[in-house]
Amino acid sequence: MPGRFLSLFKPITKFLPEVKTPEGRVRLSEKFLWTGIVLVIYFIMTQIPIYGAQYSGNDPYYALRVIFASSRGSLMELGIQPIVTAGLITQLFSSSGLVSFDKSNPEDRALLAGITKLFSIAMTGFLAIAYIVGGAYGTGLSFETSSIIFLQLFVVGIIIVLFDELLQKGWGFGSAISLFIAAGVALKILWDTFCPLPYESDGKSLGSLIAYVQALFKGENPISAFFSRSDPNAPTMIGLIVTISIFLLVIYLQSLKVELPISYARVRGYRGRYPIKLLYVSTIPVVLVSALFMDLYFVAQIASSRFNPDGTNMWINILGRFEGNELKGGVAYFLTSPQSITQFLADPIRGLVFAGLMIGACVVFALLWLELGGLGPSSVAQQLMDSGLQIPGFRRSTKPIQNILSKYIPTVTVVGAILVGAIASFSNFLGVYGSGIGILLTVGIMAQYYEMISKDQMLEMYPMLGKLLGK
Repeated sequence: MPGRFLSLFKPITKFLPEVKTPEGRVRLSEKFLWTGIVLVIYFIMTQIPIYGAQYSGNDPYYALRVIFASSRGSLMELGIQPIVTAGLITQLFSSSGLVSFDKSNPEDRALLAGITKLFSIAMTGFLAIAYIVGGAYGTGLSFETSSIIFLQLFVVGIIIVLFDELLQKGWGFGSAISLFIAAGVALKILWDTFCPLPYESDGKSLGSLIAYVQALFKGENPISAFFSRSDPNAPTMIGLIVTISIFLLVIYLQSLKVELPISYARVRGYRGRYPIKLLYVSTIPVVLVSALFMDLYFVAQIASSRFNPDGTNMWINILGRFEGNELKGGVAYFLTSPQSITQFLADPIRGLVFAGLMIGACVVFALLWLELGGLGPSSVAQQLMDSGLQIPGFRRSTKPIQNILSKYIPTVTVVGAILVGAIASFSNFLGVYGSGIGILLTVGIMAQYYEMISKDQMLEMYPMLGKLLGK
């Protein structure tokens, strides 16, 4: 039976909107169709502006929007942030032992999924109110206008939650979280490279490749035009080269692993290898750190707009000093990354402090996630034992397996977290398209999609294999 804490939410989850589970295996063509429909609707919502909202100044969340698949001023303002935050909360409770939860119990798993959905909807409402109160849509809004803005954000948030459930229940591929992130990063890269629309500041096209050709026809210096444009925020050719290089680097890092020999105790002669990847905890640390930085920035912005509009409160200025909507100092200032080499050179201390905080926090969160996510040496050793596996040459016990895993897992976790944090930080300084975090996430997501599609193709080609596997 579910733990007492989880059972408190059971009556509420029954009234939540729900996507029906498919009765049988969904064909590959149907999965592509549903995934495509969800993706098209997502792109449409990123182009529909929020009715009643007003904007001024630069986008304070520009660098982090790719992680949450959000678009400023559109119905996708909140993106997948409510789902990600709610998922982290429920993961924390379920993995830390703070609540009674049995992963092998279908009832507990279903109830936890319902609670995650409930928290996602609640977080959508909370963030919508916070954005309005924090002045993200202008100041002095009437109650009617604020209510209309809240209603738009809340309804779209529920739709995104249902889209995520639709894909995760097998109607499509993966989840809405991974789909929207990968699609947003891909669109951003294509847009910054090939967009023919004129850029408002320098008269050339927005796309770096087209703008560079235009610069050559105008007789500009090929080298200087390659590295910079008249507007430091415009995409450049060096940014395109860095983007391609980061993609190749992340793909290479994803392939690096240590392989431990294993054998199956119940089948004599069976041999295999257990891989421990260099990026052992994947990109989870950088997502957690980015979410934390964004939340701190958000708190600083709300405190400044509500309690320090004239910038005279010293304590709030320490948290974050704003001039209008522009962040000029405080702790929050060092939690945001320079987005080009020009911005980095203008204030290198800010960039280096941000990189140090990002890398250090990634290491801390990676080590923390080892235990919360059940990825530590003791947990993995127990999983191998429960599966009937052992390491040849050692007695069949969790202790020797744990000792061997302890030599590798903590080390690769720390090294991987340092690499992920460094890529996420320094690639932004060079003007990478879609942000370094976005590329890290996209490479991992595309690898997962490749595996899922390959598996579905195999099951469709060999139906008997699916019956044997219970698919």
